[in-house]
Amino acid sequence: MEYIFDTQLLIEGEDLDKKGITDYFNNNFQGDCLLVVGDDELIKIHFHTNEPWKVLEYCSSQGEIYDVIVENMERQAKGLPG
Repeated sequence: MEYIFDTQLLIEGEDLDKKGITDYFNNNFQGDCLLVVGDDELIKIHFHTNEPWKVLEYCSSQGEIYDVIVENMERQAKGLPG
């Protein structure tokens, strides 16, 4: 497994730019399984990475983040809590 942490969250704000956020992820973060869905007031992020703290820091600069989930998929694959 190349990327260990399944990182999911919601960003709430005004004039959120889904394409800009997607481009930022693609150009600045290592990971896979990127999903950026929503509109200019609420965006859901799903991303696999080894550096979830960078994702949280960036997303919090875009708006208010909540419903944050960071799960260790390597532990889950071993039958342990993630």
